[in-house]
Amino acid sequence: MLERLEVEVFLTLAEELHFGRTAERLHLTTGRVSQVVKKLERRIGGPLFERTSRSVRLSAVGRQLADDLAPVVEAMAAALRRAEDASRGVTGELRVAFLGEWTAPVLLKAVALFGERHPDCRVDVREVQLSNSRASLVDGSVDVLIASYPFDGMACGPVLLTERRVLAVAAGHPLAAERSVSVEVLADHPVVQYPAVTSAAFKRDRTPDHTPSGRPVPKGPSGSTFSEMLSLVAMGRGVLPVGEHSRRYYPRPDVAYVPIHDVPPIERGPVWLESNTTARVRAFVRAAADVAERRADGAAPSCVVAAG
Repeated sequence: MLERLEVEVFLTLAEELHFGRTAERLHLTTGRVSQVVKKLERRIGGPLFERTSRSVRLSAVGRQLADDLAPVVEAMAAALRRAEDASRGVTGELRVAFLGEWTAPVLLKAVALFGERHPDCRVDVREVQLSNSRASLVDGSVDVLIASYPFDGMACGPVLLTERRVLAVAAGHPLAAERSVSVEVLADHPVVQYPAVTSAAFKRDRTPDHTPSGRPVPKGPSGSTFSEMLSLVAMGRGVLPVGEHSRRYYPRPDVAYVPIHDVPPIERGPVWLESNTTARVRAFVRAAADVAERRADGAAPSCVVAAG
């Protein structure tokens, strides 16, 4: 079993590749760092680093050990954070975000209820874009995000919002005059695409590669923000399936929204990094669920944890 100091020294040196900086970060002497590494190498039975007078590099064995240890250490740190949260109660700071104007009202109601229940926890509210929604959860700058399902690779909570789907088309498009359309029309027109960083499961749901009958869907250009995607629609570069709330929050004279009559509704709710399931996150998700239940005058359906 590795000692804590051995793990800390090894992973820090694997990152810094410099004995002096490693010693400084860990408040040790350079000699102590060297001693710990040599002891660990004797236990392993081979060199973990390739050292010269000018450089330090990981050996193949060292690289493998670093890759294996890093997620274990992170999981242990996350478990410790959750335990600390549980012992302290719901305090500190919670960072929540919304994606799309129509999710902001329900988010703010959840924030208000959470604040009543947990006055010692400060809540920071921000907006994210399609291009950075996932990154903000991964890097920890956001704890909980209200977004559309499915959102693969994340834990998700109860459904807070549902809305019918409509097809955004240019105002002069032949489909603009239709009372409603089938999802099969996607095979007949280029479909504007979401940014590459968007959840893969989300893109399969919104802009599928094939219609339900198996017809291929031609891909149109990509946009980096929702407004940019609607501008591509207005320019006649493609069509785009969206939620009906787009009529209210993104009204444009050059874009028409036509109901799609044969698809299930869009669902939205809280998503978060599973390893960041803290007491604060759990309490906020409960508050959001209670807000949704009050709005619907009944229990909100639950969503399972998305696959990684």
